[in-house]
Amino acid sequence: MKFTLRQLQVFLAVARNENVTKAATQLAMSQSAASTSLKEFEQRFDVRLFDRIGKHLQLNELGKQIRPKAEALLSQAEEFELQLNQQDTVARLKVGATLTIGNYLAIGIIAKYMKKYPGSQVELLVENTVAIAQRIKNFEVDIGLIEGELQDPDLELSQWRDDELTPFCSPQHPLAKLQQLDDNHLTEIEWILREPGSGTRQAFDRAMGSLLSQLNIRLQLQHTEGIKRAVEAGLGVGCLSRISLVDAFKRGSLVPLSAPGKNWNRKFYFISHRNKFRSSAIKNWIELCQSY
Repeated sequence: MKFTLRQLQVFLAVARNENVTKAATQLAMSQSAASTSLKEFEQRFDVRLFDRIGKHLQLNELGKQIRPKAEALLSQAEEFELQLNQQDTVARLKVGATLTIGNYLAIGIIAKYMKKYPGSQVELLVENTVAIAQRIKNFEVDIGLIEGELQDPDLELSQWRDDELTPFCSPQHPLAKLQQLDDNHLTEIEWILREPGSGTRQAFDRAMGSLLSQLNIRLQLQHTEGIKRAVEAGLGVGCLSRISLVDAFKRGSLVPLSAPGKNWNRKFYFISHRNKFRSSAIKNWIELCQSY
């Protein structure tokens, strides 16, 4: 074999950091050792894998092509090492989750996962759908839990569970006592919504359909709790996942609104890179999520 696993580690660390010094720090190596390892890796096959732009190293087309296979090969090697050491095959797991899932479901799943697999380590990153998808493409997280739908040849989506959006307002809002909202109500409302790029906003826009261009959007916020606080303060009407509103509805600080002519149903999804090796940790995580 003309390459070593250490060379793969260096290649992937440089790809992630776009800098040899940062990659060396991440791998607990000297800068010179990391630089030599990368140079030998390229020279062994007479290839260039990076375009050197100032102090940054950016993957070229060949580098981009081999990166997924290198990621998969290294993941398999790490799991193989765990099995040889007769350790539990639960490795460190990096999970990406969109805001609703991250704030209202993921923590409970992590707690159950760590109880079932003692000694496991789970790192959670919470961002919107577009950001999580990009991190999956960059191999910065192992598995994602998202609310939006995506089409990308590098990514694989599979359905996880059902969800439902719910319009809501403060108890003092003029619409709070209405039984149902019609299209006139929906276009007159001052809306407080999630930002474009979020799965919640994608589902809301789809539900509104032909009314979308007529809506009065007063605020767009990145955080679910911020939207709830703004609605409680009487600034407008929100629309979020029902699972994020259960406690507020019980307290009476917010009230649900009904718009029966609209389809508020949506799906939550698992998202992963098509070339990502599915380790035991990832398989166990998916299995636990499906039973949660």
